[in-house]
Amino acid sequence: MITRRAILASSAMMAAQAPKQMSLCLHQTTLAAAGFRRSLEGASKAGIKLVELIPQHVDEFVKSDGIPAARRLLADLGLTAVSGSGVRGLFEPNPGRAKALEDLKVRAELFSQLGVDRLVCPCGTTEKYTLDDYKRAVDHAREAGEIVKPFRATVMLEFMRGSTFIGTLPTALQITRQAAHPFVKPMFDCYHFWAGLSKFEDLDLLHDGEIHHVHFQDVPRIPRELLDGATRDIPGDGVSPLPAILRALHKKGYNGPLSVELFYPHLQKGDPYEVCTEIRRKAEGVMARAAQMR
Repeated sequence: MITRRAILASSAMMAAQAPKQMSLCLHQTTLAAAGFRRSLEGASKAGIKLVELIPQHVDEFVKSDGIPAARRLLADLGLTAVSGSGVRGLFEPNPGRAKALEDLKVRAELFSQLGVDRLVCPCGTTEKYTLDDYKRAVDHAREAGEIVKPFRATVMLEFMRGSTFIGTLPTALQITRQAAHPFVKPMFDCYHFWAGLSKFEDLDLLHDGEIHHVHFQDVPRIPRELLDGATRDIPGDGVSPLPAILRALHKKGYNGPLSVELFYPHLQKGDPYEVCTEIRRKAEGVMARAAQMR
């Protein structure tokens, strides 16, 4: 006779063995004009549970209300802050790097108080570099990792479309692998990947579990010559093969947040709930199509 305890134990085992799924996340940049509280309230009301924080929102709120109030607001809204904006200029040689390292420490300490353990650190430089500079980048990555280590945070290298130093997935992987630091990881941005110089086959280069975080956007249906840093569509509105990209990332062991980071003024200044509702409807449609491909 099968007992109730045996049924519960079997159900628990099946749940533990079930594959984890990617989860939708709101990047606060998408609602830049709304501020800390309104952007979070919009996400929560729309049923989005994960958020990526930006310093502008956090600093303003903390200055007036304090860190405990920020933590309470996240908890009351049923939200989890999974990532935050780090700083630029950490990897490439540049005269402002010492200041960037100072800012990184401040940022890591602040976000750690909100439970954030990963910092997105883009490389968006347009200067001219040499092969020797990439050797220095490996040391720079290790130095950044040591700075965030006391806060148990991870520096996530974001390659960027148009960057003259780290503009593709293979280059980002090269630097993070050579750094071999436990608190330095590569992340993946769907827009920079498809609108930039990376190739779809580059996804085959990934090691299992190597990608630490994902930004989730689409490339608009316009001539590629008109693309820039802000021309990013809601997932499902553009031309990127997002279901195939998500499927490839899943096969490489990624089952974390998909953070929707958008820059169009009509979204950033829009009603937070309405914007988040539209994002969730379209993005989850893409995610469902990706799941059907597995």
